[in-house]
Amino acid sequence: MTALPIDIHSTTKDRLSRVGQRYTESRREIIDALGSSPHPITVNDLMESVKGLAQSSTYRNLAVLEEAGVVRRVVSADDMARYELAEDLTGHHHHHLICQRCSAVLDIDVPQALERYVHEFSDEIAKQVNFRIDHHRLDLVGICAQCSAQDR
Repeated sequence: MTALPIDIHSTTKDRLSRVGQRYTESRREIIDALGSSPHPITVNDLMESVKGLAQSSTYRNLAVLEEAGVVRRVVSADDMARYELAEDLTGHHHHHLICQRCSAVLDIDVPQALERYVHEFSDEIAKQVNFRIDHHRLDLVGICAQCSAQDR
C-alpha cells in the first residue's frame, strides 16, 4: 500500500465529527494499522497489530469508522469481514482477488483500459435504469496459488 497522505487523521476526525463521533486514540491506532497493511485485514489481525484493543470495542469502532466513510469492509468467501481504508483516503483505487477456499483477499490493480470500460458500462446501466452510481468494486473469486498448489 502507498504511504498515507499527511492529512488522513484530520480527514478522519472531520468525517467522524459529521456523524457525531470523536476521534479517539483507539480509532487513531486502528487507522494507522489499516494504513500500514498491504491488504484488507480481519478483526483478529487488527487486534494482533494493535495491542490492548478489546474485540467488542474494535467491532464498534470499525462500524463507526465505516459509517463515517473512513473504512471499507470487504467480505470474503467465508463471510468473515476484512477491513481497509477507504480509497479516497489512500488515493489508491483497486480491486480484490478472493480465494473461495482459504478466504485470502489480495489487492489488485487493473489496467486503465478495463477501468475505462467499467466506467462506461456503469454509466450506460445507470442511464437505463435511472440510477446514480457512486463507485464500483470488482471482486474476482477463485482459488489462490497456495490452495491450488495443495491440490497437486
